[in-house]
Amino acid sequence: MHTYVKALTKIASRYAPSRILSFELVHIFKTFQLLDKNEHISRVLLCQELALGEGSVRTLVKHLKMQNLVKSTNGGTRLTEKGKVLSSELLQSIPSEANMPRCSIALGKFNYMILLRKYGFAIKSGIEQRDAAIKIGAVGATTLLYKDRKFIMPGAYDNKNSLQKEPHVVNLLINKLKPEDDDVIIIGSDNKSLRTAEFGAKNAALFTIMDHETHREFAD
Repeated sequence: MHTYVKALTKIASRYAPSRILSFELVHIFKTFQLLDKNEHISRVLLCQELALGEGSVRTLVKHLKMQNLVKSTNGGTRLTEKGKVLSSELLQSIPSEANMPRCSIALGKFNYMILLRKYGFAIKSGIEQRDAAIKIGAVGATTLLYKDRKFIMPGAYDNKNSLQKEPHVVNLLINKLKPEDDDVIIIGSDNKSLRTAEFGAKNAALFTIMDHETHREFAD
């Protein structure tokens, strides 16, 4: 099991049985992204970027501190050395992302695509990723597999290029995400908010990682 999977599980665990957490895995991941790009970040900015209330952000930061992943300074919250190592490993699994215009595979008013590195083997029908996106508030998600330089819909036994008639979409995906063989592209969609589309795609990717690692742990 990846080190970051264990850490994410602990961060997202309730320490007080009666208290329900008001943040999700995607908020943890977004926090690591923000801290990776900035030397430090304020609670106010975290509230804005995560679309969470002050109390939820305070609890999230507290959970990160309990795992010795962040520390508070006069300039704001920043990563510890342990946090930098874990963040780097986590971000390598989801290395690229971008806005995406509406097209045949991105049906929302707002669409956001992310790349999940080398997890093609963990994708079943794509319904699981769609449901994970809906859980976070998006209207859905589209999943594509990248194999033999082709973009394939999950469950397509003939391995036919699903975007054969849309070279402009192919070029967009390749130029923005730079996929490699066995990578997964997840496109989150929403009709009200680009942030929700983004969170939908990322929540679907995190679900894929966590679900696979959980099943593998039980198998071992």
